[in-house]
Amino acid sequence: MNQQSYYGWWQRDDLCYQHQHLFFAGRSVQSLADQFGSPTFVYSAARVKENLERLHGALIASGLAGRFSLCYAMKANRFAPLLTFLKQTGLCGIDACSPAEVEHAVSCGFSPAEISFTASSLSTRDLHVLARYDGLFMDCDSLHAIRSWGALKPGTKIGIRINPAMGIGRAANDKLQYAGETTTKFGIYWEQFAEALELARSYGLKVAKIHFHTGCGYLTPQLEQLERIIGHCMRFVDAAGGVERVNIGGGLGVPHLASDQSLDLKRWAEVLHRQCAGRGLHLEIEPGDYIVKDAGIFLLEKTFVEQKKNTVFVGVDAGFNLAPEPAYYSLPFQPLPLRYDQSPCTPMNVVGNVNEALDVWYEQALLPNLTGHTHLVLINAGAYSSSMASNHCMRGQFKEFLLF
Repeated sequence: MNQQSYYGWWQRDDLCYQHQHLFFAGRSVQSLADQFGSPTFVYSAARVKENLERLHGALIASGLAGRFSLCYAMKANRFAPLLTFLKQTGLCGIDACSPAEVEHAVSCGFSPAEISFTASSLSTRDLHVLARYDGLFMDCDSLHAIRSWGALKPGTKIGIRINPAMGIGRAANDKLQYAGETTTKFGIYWEQFAEALELARSYGLKVAKIHFHTGCGYLTPQLEQLERIIGHCMRFVDAAGGVERVNIGGGLGVPHLASDQSLDLKRWAEVLHRQCAGRGLHLEIEPGDYIVKDAGIFLLEKTFVEQKKNTVFVGVDAGFNLAPEPAYYSLPFQPLPLRYDQSPCTPMNVVGNVNEALDVWYEQALLPNLTGHTHLVLINAGAYSSSMASNHCMRGQFKEFLLF
């Protein structure tokens, strides 16, 4: 890959070099680093809203106006100022997957009726906490969940999360799939679906929603597979009868490499319209990743540059435990210098400060001579980064800020 394409593919109006200095959300990234220090996540409220509006626009243009809703999957990022901002936009509700997430969403202004809940392996304690929230919509992930919720909330509406045994993910990355050839814990398979419906009826539960989430990070090349999955899942809708809503989960991806192209939202929305519109169903979508991933950056201090054998290493002051997607899911975070010119770049491995072999941010990143540079930044750090952070090796400290 040439130097120009490496530094050109990700640039946009609110994330770009201006006079050789990197800017994000209208601010010099060096000034952000000087003000906030590191390691620090910084999010752009404007970019988040733009992403939401782009999704709404594509769905409305496809003919789904008034027949869809977005439920932000808050496991992507639960930063309270961000959630409060999302509530204020009025453009989305919440998808929650634990009782603590429900409580947190309510504390940030969302009503229980704006929250859709889906989770697995629910304990008795979990269920009793959830049952206190009148209006919360429960998607049951197992026969156990149907039985337990029916005992607590007989006669109510529920959703059933199903598993179509078909997966989808960015570039066929099986680490990102929730369903496929391998049997997973998620949802109810076709072989048990009739039993699930009978169990729901025994408690007077009305199955008003079918929910499925089979993977994430998909881009345009995976849209044909998405259409096949949705079409396959409609047999569950038909078998249930009286279904009012279908939740297709999230999964919309953003480019991570120069070889990636942005998801064609027009084609994506047309897939949803073809599969759902003629059935009179309301469509729910949980695009947490798409909404916030490219709206966040991660500020890091450079600690050293050193050649070991034939590899140049750049150290930074945070490890994979603070943003584990590269280590867990092989999703790279592009590292960028805060200043850039046309001087020759050298391939370097960007590594962190945790005593684990997994602690590699990016291999063979093209970076200029970093003498005099104090910081680097990782892009696409707005989702599944701070929300997945741990205190491994007691290196868990970080800060977060939302820019308006």
